[in-house]
Amino acid sequence: MRAADIIVKKRGTGNIPGQALSSEEIEFLVNGYTDGSIPDYQMSAFMMAVYFNSMTFEETGFLTSAMLHSGDVIDLRSYKIPGLEGPFVDKHSTGGVGDKISLPLAPIVASLGVQVPMMSGRGLGHTGGTLDKLESVPGYNVALTPEEFAKLISKNGYAMMGQTERIAPADRKMYALRDVTATVESIPLITSSILSKKVAEGSDALVFDVKFGLGAFMKKLDDAEQLATFLVRTSQAMGKKAVALLTNMDSPLGFKTGNYLELEETLECLQGKGPEDVMELVYALASRMVVLAGKAETVEQGEKMCRDSVESGKAMEHFLCNIKDQGGDPDRLLSEQGKRRSKFHMELKASRDGYIQVDAYKTGIACINLGVGRNKTTDKVDADSGIIFAKRQGDFVKQGEKIMDVYAKDASSLVTGTASLQNALSYSDSPIEKSKLIVKEIK
Repeated sequence: MRAADIIVKKRGTGNIPGQALSSEEIEFLVNGYTDGSIPDYQMSAFMMAVYFNSMTFEETGFLTSAMLHSGDVIDLRSYKIPGLEGPFVDKHSTGGVGDKISLPLAPIVASLGVQVPMMSGRGLGHTGGTLDKLESVPGYNVALTPEEFAKLISKNGYAMMGQTERIAPADRKMYALRDVTATVESIPLITSSILSKKVAEGSDALVFDVKFGLGAFMKKLDDAEQLATFLVRTSQAMGKKAVALLTNMDSPLGFKTGNYLELEETLECLQGKGPEDVMELVYALASRMVVLAGKAETVEQGEKMCRDSVESGKAMEHFLCNIKDQGGDPDRLLSEQGKRRSKFHMELKASRDGYIQVDAYKTGIACINLGVGRNKTTDKVDADSGIIFAKRQGDFVKQGEKIMDVYAKDASSLVTGTASLQNALSYSDSPIEKSKLIVKEIK
């Protein structure tokens, strides 16, 4: 078997169009690239062929499986830990601004007898990262071993960890190559990148939050729907239950954006005081996880169970237990609620009367300037930087009225970030029609 022959088969030649590859051909390419026997230029040619000719769901499953098995795969049931029996269900978001959904969602679902193995990432560019938000809690440890991960799930129903060096190493190499070869937008390559990590954590079922709009990776609804379909169908081809929701990301979610601030808003969600849009999405995704786990027969029943868990305090108990189990101090976290703020603070006020629009992408970029996010993986983030919105998308404001409180890592970042946030705002003389948050379900 030769890499060049496989590339030609996928690319096509003359009047012969590109053809579907076998699992053996895809494994040969992925394994060879991972061990260094296949060079960058041949993998680049293969990915460009995929970019132009796409892949079937079955092929994408083969690619995902090959990337998955390029490193360690966590088989939670193999640990034989009492109580670690599943069902194991996780949720994945394609990323957005103010998207703290995983933080309240996991304890809600875990409190209902579903075990949630959540392997999350860090923020990069305008999108935030779950791990950065969790690490705003002093002492919180996301660098778990697979066995520690399994023990915590058996104890409290869920745990949060980062991707280890041995999880899907092929994905790290291929992603870096995609970034410099203009193949990042390939739907099959995005799908295999996401799923190789999600399946590696040991989930039986997956719920996807696929975002579209200004602050999303996929700007157009049609592109987001194509990605959602690939994620669901490829998961199913690999023997996993799956469902996806297409959700709007034109403006930030919730009232708070920032690492600690989003953790604080999580407390509010679990105290029954969460923002309407955040809770709508939390309950929609969580209820589907409960259904896939077999704990509810319908989404409506699952949503009622989730609401009851928040109202009873069960979900909060699981959240605080996780904070303690992973090295944080839940009492300190609760005592700081509403008080912990950066000293570098400024109020951003309306420049004129009108109905405001808040651009999610520009807001995310401004947050990088404040210290919330990073431009490259080696950048450090500031836990206490961020935004608290007093007014949100579609609200009417008068000139001079406060729109948001802005917090930064230092004085210069405050000036730069606030100026960027001014550019994220626009004003309309006419009322702005509220966009539907959840547009479609793919299953």
